[in-house]
Amino acid sequence: MDMKEILIFGLLLVPVWTKCYQDDRELQEAAERKLMTCYPQPAEPPATAAPDSPASCPVEHFPQKSPQHLHDRSLSPWRYVLVTKKDHFPSTYAEAQCLCSGCILIQNKSPPMESHDYNSHPVIQSRVFLKKEPCDGGKKYHLKPVSVKVAVGCTCVRANTSS
Repeated sequence: MDMKEILIFGLLLVPVWTKCYQDDRELQEAAERKLMTCYPQPAEPPATAAPDSPASCPVEHFPQKSPQHLHDRSLSPWRYVLVTKKDHFPSTYAEAQCLCSGCILIQNKSPPMESHDYNSHPVIQSRVFLKKEPCDGGKKYHLKPVSVKVAVGCTCVRANTSS
């Protein structure tokens, strides 16, 4: 057998190794096992806002008295909102939303102000989720690893300038 034949043979075996699950309970249990053993998930921060609630830059409240969390102390503050994707495992996860378009500047003894010389920009991380996909015939499902880009925080960057 040459490499081409081995590759074709291997590709034909892949569907045989994909396990199809009959019901949602079995699928959920399999997803939890796979996530625990193959794709460990980060601890989810608690949601700090509803996804459709308006976000506002907290410059007038900055700095808060002894803020506990990094997202409250940042010069590019953010909040966490819950995102739900019914066909993914885990199906709900927290995603960061930047609260300011600019960045909060603190200069000398002046009150904090939002500067648009800088931009708040999300920090993106790729995470692996398991996606529920139909097997042949559509009555059973298998789990497919997919990469999803998730905003995990915000950072302050220089504003883009076009010449």
